[in-house]
Amino acid sequence: MMQSAVKTLRDKSDGLSLARCGLVCAIIFICAHAAFLAGVTVPEKYVFDEVHYVPAALQMLEPKPEEPMLNPMHPPLAKQIIALSIHVFGDNAFGWRYAATVFGALSVVAIYLCGLALFARHAPALAASLIAFFNQMLFVQARIAMLDIFALAFALFGIAAFLHGYRRERPHALFAASGICFGLSASCKWSGLFPLATAVLIVLAVRLLQRWRTQFADGNEADWYRPGLWRGFGLHHIAICFVLLPLVGYLPSFVALYGFSPSDLIEAQRRIFADNTTTAIAGHTYMSSWPSWPLLIRPVWYLFDKVDDDNIAAIVLLGNPLVLWAALPALGLALRDFVLVRRGDAFLVLAFYFGPYLAWALLPRTLGFLYYYVPAATTASLALVYALTREGVPRWVLWAYVVIAGAGFAAMLPISAAFVGTSMATFNRLMLFQSWI
Repeated sequence: MMQSAVKTLRDKSDGLSLARCGLVCAIIFICAHAAFLAGVTVPEKYVFDEVHYVPAALQMLEPKPEEPMLNPMHPPLAKQIIALSIHVFGDNAFGWRYAATVFGALSVVAIYLCGLALFARHAPALAASLIAFFNQMLFVQARIAMLDIFALAFALFGIAAFLHGYRRERPHALFAASGICFGLSASCKWSGLFPLATAVLIVLAVRLLQRWRTQFADGNEADWYRPGLWRGFGLHHIAICFVLLPLVGYLPSFVALYGFSPSDLIEAQRRIFADNTTTAIAGHTYMSSWPSWPLLIRPVWYLFDKVDDDNIAAIVLLGNPLVLWAALPALGLALRDFVLVRRGDAFLVLAFYFGPYLAWALLPRTLGFLYYYVPAATTASLALVYALTREGVPRWVLWAYVVIAGAGFAAMLPISAAFVGTSMATFNRLMLFQSWI
């Protein structure tokens, strides 16, 4: 039965037309981009951490930037992209945020590509992209000039390339593309190193088991590990794809900013490292610890403006509970299948959820926010589709759930987009727990 299922999956995968995939990607991008653009200029003032990143981007547009350099604690690529947007559209709310809407839409496309790699069918892949959009976190981050959405988009394309290469006999080109994307993600924010580290650990684990000549007694092509996986992909290929090429993606944005001075480039990395590992950081009103993120205990309020006596304009990064709480049992199902039947798709879903998430537990940094969970929360949509497309689950269940997730997103829209606005009564109804306020 398992071999028959694998053959069916392969046949479906072979039937995926490149032209059709490209068309669907274009439609997803256009629709998501249009949705992210709606009311993106409200408010016409800095929102949350835009107060740090927009001035840093503006400084990059100066012919001779004055010292000190603003926001040196993060890599420059995302700020350079924001600067390009400001250069094209002007120093205004649209110019600050437009680039984020583009990369938000690209993130939705990337999740679709991840879904194609895992499920080998358009319908589940499309459902994954819709669930990721309805998650609310992606929507909020795609409409604000922060660094996270840029790092997320590059990371998701890196994950998509890795997933597509995983089952190939010759994954060289796709793993190379994956490494470059992870490097670009890290050049936006160092959290882009987490999916890269996840990919490296997967590759090394496979190679180690192959070196030990490990075989499963009842092995089949659906296993996450096979003795003959990636023939001809040696250690030098691993070094090129996951060390050299990530550096190729990572370094150019620094060279554009600091030149070719080795001392300046090294000092820039030292400063970023010191900031990301320090424990000497004051508390913050919206700080939260990593174990609380999947439970959505403490959201981050980006904006809370009183419009009049009974109306407010609000932006809260909370996440859609109908998506993220439901993702937890879905991840449990994937873990069960990985342990009991060694399913490769379950293994990859788990790896790229827990890799970017649990990496935060290893850092000595004491200050954390829910938006650090955005990459894992976005890939959680893949776990949901995995659970809802398992054998024996009627096809309509997946689309019924997509509708439910969309309803949750619509209910949260008044506190997701400032231009929508909401009354205090609606605000009070949406704040289910005291910790959400």
